[in-house]
Amino acid sequence: MEIDWKAVLIGFIVQFVIGTFGGMVLPVVGNVGGGIIGGFVAWYLAGGGFWNGTANGLLAGAIGGIVATVVLAFVGVLVGLVAGPLGSLALGLGILGIGVLVAVLFAVPSAIAGGVGGWIKGPKPPQETTPVEPSTPVER
Repeated sequence: MEIDWKAVLIGFIVQFVIGTFGGMVLPVVGNVGGGIIGGFVAWYLAGGGFWNGTANGLLAGAIGGIVATVVLAFVGVLVGLVAGPLGSLALGLGILGIGVLVAVLFAVPSAIAGGVGGWIKGPKPPQETTPVEPSTPVER
């Protein structure tokens, strides 16, 4: 199982864009669809079998969930400034709980999509390596 960070980053960007704009049109379907498409993109770029696709899709989705949680926390800080200390504590704990839920909601569809894509395509064929001949010292 290899993690292709370029594939994970591109899968996250695709998920973020589709989830953001798709979420405006169809709130739940857009976010889940963004996770599924982002997981497929991460798998497609990384290649490999089921577990490789699952790992790359899961990372793309988890990063998306973490970024969404940070944005929610920032909004919570702004609202907490108005609500006072007790309101900030309650809001902060609520945002933490929602953040964990958002991270899971982003990561699970991406992992499933990456795994299904890897299962459909199958594992990468083994790369052929050519043995290296040992070099002989040059006489001077």
